[in-house]
Amino acid sequence: METLSYEMIINAPKQKVWDVLWNENTYSEWTQFFSPGSVMKSDWKVGGKTYFVNAEGEGMVSTIDSMEEPDQIIFKHLGMVDKEGNEDTESMQVKQWSGCFEKYILIDFGGKTKLHVEVQTEKEWQDHINTGFTQGLEVIKNLAEGKV
Repeated sequence: METLSYEMIINAPKQKVWDVLWNENTYSEWTQFFSPGSVMKSDWKVGGKTYFVNAEGEGMVSTIDSMEEPDQIIFKHLGMVDKEGNEDTESMQVKQWSGCFEKYILIDFGGKTKLHVEVQTEKEWQDHINTGFTQGLEVIKNLAEGKV
């Protein structure tokens, strides 16, 4: 398992950056580089269910491990979900990476926000994740700073 880290200084307060990250309208904009039409569906409860899915409804089922809005949120990935909504948390393929974390930490940085992201992933997904976050963080910055 690889742990990848990304940081971006954004000229906006933490709450604004948080809202850009998790608002259903802006979420699809910054995650398009992972998969066009991506959506996140969550009950926003620690220990509850969160789904990260593509336009066809396929993707990951996760849980919120901890959350302190607007300072940090940590997702723990549990398995896959298919387009019929069936969850797979038990197959050998899923068990190889189940339990990996995705962390978003927002730090006040002199009136700006330092957005720090950490993602645990398997080596074969590293290039895809790098591309998604490199391009996605630029979109987050532009949206939060009102440049779009």
